[in-house]
Parts: sequence; structure tokens; C-alpha cells
Amino acid sequence: MAPHGAVPMIVMTSSQDHVEAVNATLRKAGHPAHCSWISDLRDLGDGLTQINPEMLLLFVDEQIGDLGSVMKIRNQFAPAVPVVVAREAVDEAAIASAMQMGAQDVVSLGDRVRLQAVVARELRAFRLDRALNATLQSARETKQQLQAFMTGSADAISHVAEGIIVSTNPAWMELFGYSEEDALIGQPLMDLFEGDSHAALKGALVACIQGKWSDHILRVHASLTDGSDLALELEINKAEFDGDPCVRICVPSRRDRGGEGLAQELKDAVRRDATTGLLHWKYFLEDIKAQLAEPAKGGVRYLAVIKPDKFAHIQSDVGILKCEDFLAGLAEQLREQLGPKDIAGRLAGNVFIVLLQRGNERDVEAWGEQFTVKIAKHIFQAGDKSFSATCSVGLSVVSSGSTDIAGPLGDATTANKNARSQGGSRVAVLDKADADTRAQAYDKVWVKHIKTALMENRFRLVQQPIASLQGEEKGMYDVLVRMIDEGGKEVLPSEFIAAAERNDLMKNIDRWVIGASMSFCAARKPACVFVRLSKDTVLDKSLSIWLQNQLKAIKIEPGRICFQVTEDTATQYLNQTRELIATLQSLGFRAALEHFGAGRDPLALLASLPVQFIKIDGSLMQGLANDQGLQQKVRALAEVAHEKKIETIGEQVEDANTMAVLWQLGIEFIQGYFVNAPEEVVMGGR
Repeated sequence: MAPHGAVPMIVMTSSQDHVEAVNATLRKAGHPAHCSWISDLRDLGDGLTQINPEMLLLFVDEQIGDLGSVMKIRNQFAPAVPVVVAREAVDEAAIASAMQMGAQDVVSLGDRVRLQAVVARELRAFRLDRALNATLQSARETKQQLQAFMTGSADAISHVAEGIIVSTNPAWMELFGYSEEDALIGQPLMDLFEGDSHAALKGALVACIQGKWSDHILRVHASLTDGSDLALELEINKAEFDGDPCVRICVPSRRDRGGEGLAQELKDAVRRDATTGLLHWKYFLEDIKAQLAEPAKGGVRYLAVIKPDKFAHIQSDVGILKCEDFLAGLAEQLREQLGPKDIAGRLAGNVFIVLLQRGNERDVEAWGEQFTVKIAKHIFQAGDKSFSATCSVGLSVVSSGSTDIAGPLGDATTANKNARSQGGSRVAVLDKADADTRAQAYDKVWVKHIKTALMENRFRLVQQPIASLQGEEKGMYDVLVRMIDEGGKEVLPSEFIAAAERNDLMKNIDRWVIGASMSFCAARKPACVFVRLSKDTVLDKSLSIWLQNQLKAIKIEPGRICFQVTEDTATQYLNQTRELIATLQSLGFRAALEHFGAGRDPLALLASLPVQFIKIDGSLMQGLANDQGLQQKVRALAEVAHEKKIETIGEQVEDANTMAVLWQLGIEFIQGYFVNAPEEVVMGGR
């Protein structure tokens, strides 16, 4: 019997010195071993049965027994036990031969560090496999218990196979208003949900069956038997029904709450306005200051001021008391539009404030436009009156590093006033002329900082993973540049890129990024790294010669780099972009169009430029989950791209519903904060 905590293993060797050497080597690596010495092949079967080892280490040079005979006995008595071969000399041919016969690896006492690593790896794999088998056995034993639990569960549960309901529990039937299970069995799942939820739900079901859905909450609207709709949050998991794969959908019960959960809900209720469910002003300020105190991981932050248009007329028509019903309906529409990082509150009366975090200003404006359209289409109910209404959105940028929202709030309020004075139902950003005046003052400071940072090599790259929706991950990354200030703090591109663009510094920054990306590809060999090029670089005739010299200096496979140009730049400079892409592809690089689909004629542009990827613009992701018009637009872009064998990537994906819809629309990859924040893995500089 091995001592408690020791690794039981068999060492087959003719030398006790080998046993002691193995024991000492493993203990030094933190693997206290109980080595049982076997020097005769005839004793191996009994040893495997009685010792129950976690590993067999065979010294083959001593002719105790050939590997084939050892593997035959191992397979008969303990087929799961890993076998590692020890030899005096190890080479690729010896490793390949041993592995073909069923051994896990070949090691040598001459390289004890590798011996430690191989043993640690194989022990971990053996234990994981053993744990998996135990789990599977446990699952089989509890299958009947789970079925009984489902019947008595307060959670509403349904199993769906190929879009058809195959089983439900009483809680599910009660939730949707059915009295007999037979009324639901065999019915399409989509019949139970509003049309706007279909794309996200279909995508989530496909993703789940493919094993790509993990602990995400899907927000949908159910269609009940009485004609009403109900907002639900679904938990979706892969399961089995009668031995076939299916999807288990659960709506967690809110009736069976523990004391801790109830206390948290009560605490949260105190923080929120009873009518709208949005944060009271005091708590809204607290949450905003806490979020602004954390450095932004990328993108931009904006403050949005939202007010209903012609509110006095609505108040006069429905009455002061019933007007709260209207504001509650408006707030409900707002909550559905919020992203996971957004913070919303009620300032006073009919004013709502939201702190938005998005990829760029265009995404923020798209969010506002989507919301105004959504409100204009909605029918509000106040008392016994139903009517339509509109609202206006004022936007103002929140500077990086600032925790004071007084200035941005004033600017957003002014922008909202401007929007309403122009007829309402629109989005307005703070006066651009005022912004240009401020930019001139900022440039005097930033140009000096940028030039100094370039001379002192105070830039670095970070990566943002690009996730696959259609198969295995391919190791694709989008790279972003960061500037490090003199105090060692990171400066986001939103702070300095605009100044660089206005002052002819982008070519210098682009070349730093390209060189650093090439160095990364040489060192880490990713499948594909996306490097963006500015307008100035697109127009730079000397780029091709510089790239050729870089390829000679840094030996990489050029296909690992995909240069991306914005749709806007490509549209304005079509001939130059076409010439650049031809040059890049002649050197072996790949090409992509980013921020694609928001321009005046994206399909015509796609016909003119032979790119390998398109990145569908983040502004089209804003409200995509519930907007069938947007979904049709994205689907059309994807279909044309697929016809041309161009791969598609969704930008700025921030929630599970959007991901699920993109799955349904046939998009192959996604990037954004829902996948990963860009700062989490630093690739380093050149």
C-alpha cells in the first residue's frame, strides 16, 4: 500500500539504483512516489493487479522484457495505466517507435527535468481520465433521479431535439399556460416565442449542440396562450433524451430563493426607482464613479441623456398619474437595449441617463439611433390609452481617466436639447465645432507625447482573440496599440490616435505596429494576426519596399498577417486600396476590410477588392438581436461573402444574444468584449 499522498508506480529495471534515482527525481519535482521495483516480467501481472499503480516506468535497455510483451500484459491487467519508457539515449525515432506500440513517451535519467515534466503530464492525464470515467458512471446512476427531480422541480424545464419539444415538466406547462403535456410534445419550440426572439434562440440551440454555448443567459420574449408576452432569461445546456443529443432549456424559478438571494434582491430594490427599475440618482452616481475609477480596457465611454419628445402633451393627454405607466414602458425598452457594462439611472421626472461603453463613437451613435427607432415603433400603454411616442438622445464623450461627469452631463443635456429642437426622434452629439476647437488645444500636447514615445519605444501591442463560431479555434487575433506615458501608465488609442491622424504621425505608428506584429508572429507563430492600416499608410508608396525589407530581416510566413483597411478608407481611395491589396498579396500577406457594411454600397466595394476577410461593422451589432431588418442586412452581407469564399467576422460583440444571432446568420467568427478584453494578454513590443 502506498503511503498517503504518494504516487504508486511500478519501475521495471534490473538496477535498484534506477528505482532510487526515479524516486529522488520525482520527489524533487513535488511528486512523492512509492516506487515498486519489478525486475522480472513474470511478476508484472500480479504487480498491476495488487499495486494499482498510476504509472509504469520501463527501462528497456536492460532486456528485462521487450516493450511489446510489457504492453500486452499491461493491456490485459490494467489498460488505463500509462507506460513511459526509459532509455540511455532518446531521439525522435525512439519516441515515435515507442508511441506506436502504445507507450506515452520516452525519457532518460540523463535529462531529469524532462523526466519530471513527462511524469507530471501523464499523471495529470491519467487522473483526469479516471475522474471522467467516475463522472460518467455517476451520471448513469443518477439519470432516474434527475428525471424525478425534473418532474417535481419549480424550475420550468423543457428538452428540445432539432427544434421540436420532446419533453416538459409541469412548471414549464404552467409558465406557458398549458394544462396537458401532450399539447406541447411535438410542437416547434419557436411557436412559444415572439418573432424577434427567433434568430437568437435558433442560434443558441445550434451553438449548444456544437458544444459552443457555455453558461450564457439568453434573453427572449415568450408568447403565452392568453396572447400576452413575457420577458424570460433562459439557461441552455446540452443534454440527452432517450439516448439522443438534445438541448435542455430552463427558466429558473424565482419562488425558491435562499435568504441570501432574497436579501440581495431587497438591497437592489432599495437602489432602484420603483416605476422604471433604473437606479436612483444617488446610486447611479456611485456606480458610475466606481466604473470610471477603473481604467477602460479599450473603446470609448459616452454619457447619454434620454428624454421623451413632447412630454408635456403626453402628460396632458393621459394625466400626471398615468404618465408614470408611460415612463415605466419607456424604461423597459431602455433596459432591453443596455449592454452588460452599461449603467442606467433616472435623473428626475422624465430624464434617463446611461453610461455607455462601446468600441468607437460610431457604435455609440448607432446604439442611440437604434433606440430612437425602437421607441418610435413601440405602442405604449398608460391606463386605458394606447399611443405611440418618440424620444431624443444626447451624447457626450467621457474623457479617459476622469471620474467627474458634471461636464459630460452638461454636454449631453445640451445635445439632447439640440435634438429635440430639430424635431425630436433623433440622436445628437455635442457640437462638432466646439470639439474641433478643443482638439487643436489637445494636439499641441499630444503631438509632443507621441513623438517622444516613438523615439523612446514606449508603445506596446495587446491582442484581442477572435473566436470561431463554426469549428475549432484557429488562433486568430486582432492587435491593438497602446502608448505608455512617462509615468508607465497605459494610454488608449482613443486618447492619441485622432491627434496622430491630424498631424501626419500615423505612418510612423503603423510601421511600429507592423514591425512588432511581425516579431510576435516570428516568436509565437499564431494562425493569423489582424493589423490595421491607416489612410496615410494606404497612400504611402514606400510601404511595399519597407515590407520587403522587413520580411528579409524578420523571417516569418507572411500569411500569418492580415492587413485590414476600413471600409470608409477603401471607398474614398478605391484605386489606391486595390493597388495596395495586390501588392500585399503578391508578398504573401492576407487582406481584410473592417467596419464593413455601414457604408453607402458595401457590396460594390466587395466586388472590387479581393480580400480574404470582412469584419462586419460594430454599429450593425447594436440592437441586432431584436431587429429583423438589421438581421436581414447582415445575412445579405454574409451570403455575398460566402459566395466569394470570403470569411466573415462580427465586430464589437458584447452579449450572448448577439452571438447567438450571428451563429444563426452564418457568421464564422466574432470579436469583442463578450469574447475577451484586449488587455488580458500582452504581446509585448519589438
